[in-house]
Amino acid sequence: MKIGVIGAGRLGICFALLCEAAGYEVVVSDIREDYVNDLNQRKIETTEPEVENLLKVAKNFRATTSNQQIIRECDLIYTLVPTPSLEDGSYDVSAVWEVVEDFKQEMKLANYPKNFIVGCTTNPGDCELFRKELPQSVSVYYNPEFIAQGSIVRDLRKADMVLLGYSPSNSEYEKTISEIEELYKKIQTTRAIVCVMSNTSAEITKIALNCFLTTKISYANMIGEVLALSKLDTEIDTVLNAIGSDSRIGNKYLNFGFGFGGPCFPRDNRAFAAHAKSVGVQHNIGFTTDAFNEEHAEFIKEYFMHKNKKHLPFAFKYLTYKPGIDILTESQQYRLCVDLLNEGYHVYCMDDAIIHLCDDRIVFEEPTEEVYWINL
Repeated sequence: MKIGVIGAGRLGICFALLCEAAGYEVVVSDIREDYVNDLNQRKIETTEPEVENLLKVAKNFRATTSNQQIIRECDLIYTLVPTPSLEDGSYDVSAVWEVVEDFKQEMKLANYPKNFIVGCTTNPGDCELFRKELPQSVSVYYNPEFIAQGSIVRDLRKADMVLLGYSPSNSEYEKTISEIEELYKKIQTTRAIVCVMSNTSAEITKIALNCFLTTKISYANMIGEVLALSKLDTEIDTVLNAIGSDSRIGNKYLNFGFGFGGPCFPRDNRAFAAHAKSVGVQHNIGFTTDAFNEEHAEFIKEYFMHKNKKHLPFAFKYLTYKPGIDILTESQQYRLCVDLLNEGYHVYCMDDAIIHLCDDRIVFEEPTEEVYWINL
């Protein structure tokens, strides 16, 4: 079986190389010609662990700039193109529609069965819209990943769940679902739970899951705020650990921190809130969670300014939304840093790998004076 991956960004290249390592022949496409050439010469540089080594040893892997070539040659055709957020919180799926057009053009030449697997995050109902626009010979499936930047390969190998959506109008979906399940069995080092449902339900599941996590993060931060305002901030961790010891709740994501950020959680939260609003949900937890996250950023700034009794310069170990990566997207740590700069504080940071992305008022060097270290 030959697997095609349209979109060889951070997620796409990781998924493609794991498929190749599992024994499949893999072809990827990308619009960046220089990047495609680098892939074929096995010489890309990335901060994602393991990717460079996987590429160097890949024997049945090649890259192209032609989506139609992939559609023509491959059996399972994944699309992992960007779907950025729009102002209303929904996703801009125009890049997926371009792939749909590529399918339509290719099917005019030879109308044979093809499996189109959407792996990027889409709005509930989008996959069914793609299906209606495509020839009947093209079956549409939804198979998003639950990964974090900086650990994509590991997260793909050790996923808790494989989410698979199919079109209810497709009477032969079981064969393709079995092929996808077999692919994951070969990729993964731990056995994941496979959840199969309609495409639209799967699209809802993807964003609802992350929205649940943002709600849990926000609830933990609200508890932390209550304790801090009650002058009990030394016991925040004690209280949260006690709550998390209940098996119905658990300790994961139950920490007092800066708030949720990064390229996934905020936008999935807003997308779920937008969809809930569109179908008539009156009391929208997604909007409340997003509003609280904004308020919590202000609270954290005031919290640290109050704790810094000597009005020392502040110092951060990292400014990205989590340590060990080079992504500032909606980083609450970076927001706090800029807020403190705007309050007139001197700010140091120890992670100079992101210096080119940051406010030039930040000092990227080891402090030689007494500082207040930001730590939660």
